[in-house]
Parts: sequence; C-alpha cells; structure tokens
Amino acid sequence: MILKLRYKIWLEKNGEKAFGDGPLDILHRVEKTGSLRQAAEEINMSYSQAWNLIKDLEKRLGFNLLKRKVGGERGGGSEITEEARELMTQFKLFREEADQSLNSLYKKIFKEKD
Repeated sequence: MILKLRYKIWLEKNGEKAFGDGPLDILHRVEKTGSLRQAAEEINMSYSQAWNLIKDLEKRLGFNLLKRKVGGERGGGSEITEEARELMTQFKLFREEADQSLNSLYKKIFKEKD
C-alpha cells in the first residue's frame, strides 16, 4: 500500500483564516498582471469575490495587501504593498520548511524510503 502525505497550512487570526495558499496565489497573479480583475479571471473567480476576499483579509491582518491605482489612460490597476510582499515571502518560506519537516516526519513514522 502506497500512502501519500497531504495537508493544508494557513494562518488564522482570532479563529478566522487570515492567509493561505489561495490568497498567496491571487497576490502573485496581481503582482504579475497589475490587476485584481485579471488575477480573479485567471482563477475563474468573480472580481467582486476577489475584492471581498482581499478586503476581509486586510481587515483581519490589519494592513493593506494592495495599492489601488484609479483611472489613467490604460485604466486602473493594483499593486502589492510592501507588507503584502513581506507576508508572501514569509509564508512561502514557512510552507517550504514545513513541507520538508512534515515529509521527513512522514518518512520516519511510516518507514518510507527516498
């Protein structure tokens, strides 16, 4: 029998999800496209859903994740804040180390070979 380790990691604040893989993905897409609307489209999420998610997370985290740019000749857009970039980096590093630790523990307990 071959078992596989699966898990999800996220951060909570006051019992509410504050950050995880989904928000990380959306923020990476905003960083790449310069647009929350485009980022939402790429993952088949409505703009209003994405907007509400970002606003809820910002409220829970206590800082802005996006700087919104209004208008201009090419329309508005969004940019990642420094606080968001730092959180993204920290979460990614934490997830990588957690992955290594959990896989090592899994191999130890379940006697899996590399």
